[in-house]
Amino acid sequence: MPQPDEDDAASDETVSNSAASSDSASSSAASSGSASNSPASSDSASSNAASNDSASSDSASNNAASSDSASDDAAIIEGSLHRPERFAAIFDRHAAHIQRYLARRLGQQVADDLVAETFLVAFGKRARYDLARADARPWLYGIATNVARQHQREEIREYRLRTTVGPPPDLDGHADRVAAQVTAAAMHRTLSVALAELAVGDRDVLLLIAWEGLTYDEVAEALGIPVGTVRSRLNRARRLVRAALPATAKETVHHG
Repeated sequence: MPQPDEDDAASDETVSNSAASSDSASSSAASSGSASNSPASSDSASSNAASNDSASSDSASNNAASSDSASDDAAIIEGSLHRPERFAAIFDRHAAHIQRYLARRLGQQVADDLVAETFLVAFGKRARYDLARADARPWLYGIATNVARQHQREEIREYRLRTTVGPPPDLDGHADRVAAQVTAAAMHRTLSVALAELAVGDRDVLLLIAWEGLTYDEVAEALGIPVGTVRSRLNRARRLVRAALPATAKETVHHG
């Protein structure tokens, strides 16, 4: 796989740093009593049998939970076809990552609702999941991206809102800290404008790579496009983001 040049790495690191600055996840035992012909003994035996049944049921549930924690995503999804409740393990594993991704794109309030929508869609599509893929996260990112596309107005509004946000308040009044905060805020505004102006497909690829750390192959899987298309979209997005960065910012990214 071709390695990105320094300018590519700089633009990806800058986008990633900007995203980081805007981020705010019983054992039981039963003993059988000796049975006798008396009614009391019979009642005791029945009680012990019920206790044993309950213990067996609890043990089976615990074993299933333990199996889910040790299984890869594909095995859990396959198991959820017959036992739908097992899909909850997929949510537990990946919801925090999906929520962060959506919050970066659409803001915290919208993201909270769309995480639930993403996993609801994933649950409905689980029968079509490619069981050859052990990690479901790229698949979930693809679903989340499609969900986000239905809210493009909110996404663009979020980016444009960020252009109006000033630097965070300085606490100790140190001049160097104030200067750094102003520079970071200016960089953040510039990047927000650049992201808002990217074509939606180019933005999807750039953010999945720069923010979420997916590989080219994982982005291709997530978005259902060829790897070559991932590369061309990423190169185009990087070029536009680099063009939006002031010369001083580029120098800071390279040498800071």
